[in-house]
Amino acid sequence: MITVDDARALLFDLVPVLPVERVPLGRAAGRVLAGPVAARRDQPPFDASSMDGYAVKSAEAELHGMFRVIGESAAGHGFPGKVGAGQAVRIFTGAPMPEGADFVVIQEDITRRGDVITITDTPGHKTNVRPRGGDFRAGDSIDAPRLLRPADIALLAAMHVAQVPVRRRPVVALISTGDELVMPDDTPGADQITVSNTFGLAAMLGDAGAEVRILPIARDRTESLETALNLAQDADLIVTIGGASVGDHDLVGQVAQGAGLERSFYKIAMRPGKPLMAGRLGGSALVGLPGNPVSAMVCGHIFILPMLRVMAGFPPEAPILRRATLSEDLAENGPREHYMRAVRDGETIHAFNDQDSAMLGLLSRADALIRRPANDPARTRGEIVDYVAL
Repeated sequence: MITVDDARALLFDLVPVLPVERVPLGRAAGRVLAGPVAARRDQPPFDASSMDGYAVKSAEAELHGMFRVIGESAAGHGFPGKVGAGQAVRIFTGAPMPEGADFVVIQEDITRRGDVITITDTPGHKTNVRPRGGDFRAGDSIDAPRLLRPADIALLAAMHVAQVPVRRRPVVALISTGDELVMPDDTPGADQITVSNTFGLAAMLGDAGAEVRILPIARDRTESLETALNLAQDADLIVTIGGASVGDHDLVGQVAQGAGLERSFYKIAMRPGKPLMAGRLGGSALVGLPGNPVSAMVCGHIFILPMLRVMAGFPPEAPILRRATLSEDLAENGPREHYMRAVRDGETIHAFNDQDSAMLGLLSRADALIRRPANDPARTRGEIVDYVAL
């Protein structure tokens, strides 16, 4: 068996950084920016009013000052003339400041009679003007790699960017294996269970930006597994679930080996998730996950999600470890690194008593995995432990 860190390093070596494609801005949300993108104009592109009011010269903006209104500046329709001494332009939020004016007196501080306004309250020192380029300048850039959030899409639009360079979505093929499995819309036999890992992993990887393909369940026959692997051969990453242990019906390793798998490792010193297998099959990386539902999902968090980040151009990194205070004692850990389902409550964390790798109900309630190093000594309430947020 190899360590979790060694396994993750070997997994990173199996996947390439994916090529770049350009997509319309409206389809870029949730994608990973592949290269820096520069603004094509200043924002705002002109000095703009931040309030409704009257644009005047700042030197004249004082209590009881009187001005003649010579025009109006609205968003999209600026005033074409120039503001002189004793003159004002009615202006609205977002409108361009007229030439000659550098101060906006808010409308609440003004009384108006016909074309004459009087400042009736002290205007203060705030100009109420957003300067040209105050947000960003033409040539300022967004750096990559970067997962594009809604705020980033708004920023790119303001930068006048219509096409965005992003990494191609990784294509992940999921293959569940075993005669005991049926799909949720099928009727299970007396000795069968409903496949769950595939759908949990599909949701997890889809949320991370992958294009996920759920392939038909591969039965415990060589021909069925060969067919499934052939269907998956154009995927960037093939993930098999189940059939990677050492039982008489665990055929994934044998069939993959016969199909040309260049195996990187088999078995890791981890709980849950010991019977993990990985290698390269043709042009695809292949990861064989354990069949126990919790084992498969935990391995998805600890290994598969970091692999997708590498494919998207991010540095090869382990999941972020955070720290919290134990709410109860924990017994000493064994020789395998252990990821325990847990829930957080403020700054404290509570590990479930039952860590059976078949208990999906507890995983659904968990929002963290406490990471116990191999041979970690017993821990007492109040000690600090590391965890991975779910």
